[in-house]
Amino acid sequence: MPELSKEVIALLQYLLPGFLVAWVLYGLTSHQKPSQFERVVQALIFSLAVRVLVFIQRVVLEYLGQWKALRPWDSDADLVCSFLSAIALGVIIAYVLNTDRFHRILRKIGLSTRSAHPSEWCGTLSEHARYVVLHFKDDRRLYGWPKVWPSDPEKGHFFIIRPSWLDADGKNYPLEPIEGLLVNVADVKWVEFLKEPEAK
Repeated sequence: MPELSKEVIALLQYLLPGFLVAWVLYGLTSHQKPSQFERVVQALIFSLAVRVLVFIQRVVLEYLGQWKALRPWDSDADLVCSFLSAIALGVIIAYVLNTDRFHRILRKIGLSTRSAHPSEWCGTLSEHARYVVLHFKDDRRLYGWPKVWPSDPEKGHFFIIRPSWLDADGKNYPLEPIEGLLVNVADVKWVEFLKEPEAK
């Protein structure tokens, strides 16, 4: 195996905080991982953001150190601040994307019509928490609460709790001994969202 040059090692060290941000971000959201090139570009951007945060932390801590110094700023302090900043930045970005807060503000002021969710599928299912009716390809209908849904409309499974079958007249046939039903999304034609949960 060829040895890595000092320049490549330095670049990897610079990009590590950015890759850590991306790792946290994609671990906490439904967004699909981009191509390898796009991941490197994202790591560069995230690394720059982490470096700015670490610089601000250093300025603040050195200023506060005039009255109470814990230790001198060195490479270890820089490493710890980079690590913690990368984790925090990944969590914050994931929270903003999962709650659609930033894009909601942009939509209100007319700067965008987009959503932070990776697709209309994820956005609709996460923002409309209610009972649904799954319409199967063989014309059966299943009523219930979607506790878990796939991030991809082409593959994955729904976990429907409190399930019941619906007949052609809309009569309910609860699956009483069953806590939940795992449904392959490939078997579903469409999803119907109900305005009000059924009265028990």
